[in-house]
Amino acid sequence: MLFFAIPFPMFIYYSTRDDSLPNVLTDNPWYSLSILAISVLFWAILLIGYFKKWVIRNFSIKRNIEKLKTTGEPREARVLESTKIHKTDAAYDTYELTLQFKNLSGSLIMQKTMLNDARPYERRYEAGKTIGILLDKEVKNVPYFIVASTVVSIKKMTIFLTSLAWLTFASLVVWYYIYSYNLESMGMGWRFMGIGHPLLTCAFMLLLYRAFGAFIAKKFIGKPDQLFLIKFKGTQTTARLLKVSQTGTYINEQPMVDFELEFTDQFNRKHRGNIKKIVDLLDLDSVKQPSFSIFYLNENPQKIAFESDLNELKGEF
Repeated sequence: MLFFAIPFPMFIYYSTRDDSLPNVLTDNPWYSLSILAISVLFWAILLIGYFKKWVIRNFSIKRNIEKLKTTGEPREARVLESTKIHKTDAAYDTYELTLQFKNLSGSLIMQKTMLNDARPYERRYEAGKTIGILLDKEVKNVPYFIVASTVVSIKKMTIFLTSLAWLTFASLVVWYYIYSYNLESMGMGWRFMGIGHPLLTCAFMLLLYRAFGAFIAKKFIGKPDQLFLIKFKGTQTTARLLKVSQTGTYINEQPMVDFELEFTDQFNRKHRGNIKKIVDLLDLDSVKQPSFSIFYLNENPQKIAFESDLNELKGEF
């Protein structure tokens, strides 16, 4: 995907571009300036997004963890499974845990998480033990829960390296603008800018990838934040299967199936809802069962999810 976003548009452009002088009298300068402005806007959106993801996000998570330590909803979690992850020259022992605890509505849930342990000699995270956790009451910001004993700090070297990587990428973009101007302007300013120039097409392709990824996640997987909201604030119940049908969509040759379900909420009111899910061809028999365990939001019962899917959600703390 990266090849088709950057090297490929450059190869096409430089192998087919016209080296003749632009016609100053007939060419509309505002067209070229508009293309230039759009390309600058595209790159600005990309660079700001990358900076937030690579650098700012670390400080946001640190702030959210510190807030959770004072405002989080306390719960007791039982360690169902604990697996040590071996990492060479790691400063801490890392464990993959499967925890069981009550969510904000009192329903019992399981949550998988990766956790760094600075005091492994205390054996706090062995299977069968109980640990204190804190839940985000609004389930708005990552992380949605933390271990009560969590201590958070920022690795300055990591921030430095990610900032350096972002600065290098931003510098390359600026350099390419300067390089293109010196190579192609021929004293005519930015008249060489066109719809097929890599300054525009490369940024457009990267933005297209981002939008396409978000669409796939929303349409076929579901937004992670929405699934976490259902899991941590939802109520568990058993739903009756009314109808199951194929949607006609396939992902990696696996069919997407539409489940129409009926369930009763905590106030004994009946609701109907739909869940679309990619089903493995080897697991098609699972769609024939008469009922499913689901979670629904009390304030919006149309927001539902299979308990089995929610159990697969992971978090790192």
